[in-house]
Amino acid sequence: MFKNMRRSDRELSQEEALVILEKCSFGVLSVLGDNDYAYGVPLNYVFSNNNVYIHCAKQGFKLDSLRKNPKVCFTVVGATETLADKFSTNYESAIVFGEAIEIIESEKIEALKAFIYKFSPDFKEEGMQYIEKATSATTVIKIESQKITGKARR
Repeated sequence: MFKNMRRSDRELSQEEALVILEKCSFGVLSVLGDNDYAYGVPLNYVFSNNNVYIHCAKQGFKLDSLRKNPKVCFTVVGATETLADKFSTNYESAIVFGEAIEIIESEKIEALKAFIYKFSPDFKEEGMQYIEKATSATTVIKIESQKITGKARR
């Protein structure tokens, strides 16, 4: 179903890949867009129970693409360091392959709370009020992971 990593010597354990997904704040969601062109959009996310959660407006190109084909790739790049004298880079990254589904009701609220806890931990009370006001205008997508990989040069 999924190909093996070519540079297996740089492949991270599942646990190491999960750490990268948990600690980072931004990633790139890649979908199949119009005319079979790939479309990658950078966005913030939360990672919980091996799933990636993103939020967006109720309409737009990203949602149109997900509704046509829910299979996605979500890529996160962690720490990097340019090694100028070696013409190389130290890096760490993780990729989630999965299917995107819109979530509703209590799961949607829990995902939005996770965004508040991650990105605005000092404003939890205000965040809960914001969620109450914005929930109906917000779509939350869960990427149900089918495969998670990690790669690094350290």
